Amino acid sequence: MRMSDLIVKKRDGQALTTEEIRYMIDGYSRGEIPDYQMSAMTMAIYFRGMDRRETLDLTMAMMHSGETLDLSDVSGVKADKHSTGGVGDKTSLVLVPMVASLGVKMAKMSGRGLGHTGGTVDKLESIPGYQTTLSADAFMQQVEDVGVAVIGQSGNLTPADKKLYALRDVTATIDSLPLITSSIMSKKLAAGAHSIVLDVKIGSGAFMKTLEDGQKLAESMVRIGKACGRNVVAVMSNMDIPLGFYIGNALEVREAVEVLRGHGCPDLTGVCITLAANMLHLCNGWPIEEATKQAEEAISSGRAFEQMKRWIAAQGGDARVLDDVSLLPQAAVQYELKAPQAGYIHHMDAQKIGESSAILGAGRKTKDDAIDFAAGIVLKEKTGAKVEQGQTLAVLHTNRPETLADAERVFLEAIRWGTDAPEAQPLIYGIVK
Repeated sequence: MRMSDLIVKKRDGQALTTEEIRYMIDGYSRGEIPDYQMSAMTMAIYFRGMDRRETLDLTMAMMHSGETLDLSDVSGVKADKHSTGGVGDKTSLVLVPMVASLGVKMAKMSGRGLGHTGGTVDKLESIPGYQTTLSADAFMQQVEDVGVAVIGQSGNLTPADKKLYALRDVTATIDSLPLITSSIMSKKLAAGAHSIVLDVKIGSGAFMKTLEDGQKLAESMVRIGKACGRNVVAVMSNMDIPLGFYIGNALEVREAVEVLRGHGCPDLTGVCITLAANMLHLCNGWPIEEATKQAEEAISSGRAFEQMKRWIAAQGGDARVLDDVSLLPQAAVQYELKAPQAGYIHHMDAQKIGESSAILGAGRKTKDDAIDFAAGIVLKEKTGAKVEQGQTLAVLHTNRPETLADAERVFLEAIRWGTDAPEAQPLIYGIVK
């Protein structure tokens, strides 16, 4: 069997066999198949797709490329959550302690930033001392003792996906249905949780630009999860504009803290409550109305915030930053970007705003780029707002002042203006079970 033959087969629109997919993933994991051949294969998959059986086989091959966690020795109900990624998406930072404070054990493996979107691991690493790598035993012990652990992809858990995830970022193959499905679900299945909630982002700032594509992805992931004996639900949420007001790693930690203290913006809080309610329904069987009430109470009572402090401290992080967010990394330059005209903001292209944030240092151009944890954008106005000429639209945070002009240009390209107030957009498009 040769990788070149498999590339030709997929290029010509044929389905790969189970054995061929295993050969490809095993060989790539061991370094026997080089990046340039896997790049060709991912592009072939991007254009030709994969059928349901191939996507399941790819998921299982990546899941079994390393160790898998058995959480059966951890008491109680174990759950996991994953987002398909978006601009300003810090829902995991809020959801994890919220649900854990209500008795659901959260065992979560997260990724790094991909394209114009941020990754949960990058956000957590902006907290001084936080350890994103734990041994399997330490991971499970923390889930048992603290109720939550969030780690990055270790060398032993889904190593094939770790390599492929980084490769997709720099080969224009990010938004491929089978590749996204297999990447997410291999991590979720390997991490061992029995109940999984998926946040499928849809819109300009997401990989799925249309409701139709988002629905297909949600259905694909739910189908694979159920085929593997897991309880899975997918929430389809709006990513046509950035989620919340803060974009960038340390900045998003700051906003997550605001939500957990009961002062968060309505759209971010609303998505987190919806995700939490569906997870509590999935895990505990609570009616959605009761689950929603419990999730809201976890915030208002301060239980979720205290749970976050216990979680961060358990993984070596300096929990003092949660009480004093000024201890988080801060950029040397904070530039106020002014509105070039008066009017209503009719649309904010979330992807372009994410790109502007990346220019400032908050994202990666290549898989080896370092991230500036302090860089990013704080929005002052969002879609629907009426603004005056010269009013501050956003504050750009960077340690690279030479990037400001490009970042400002890209940000302004994201804004579409109008003379009348636009129609409000839904926050949640639907639920796939």
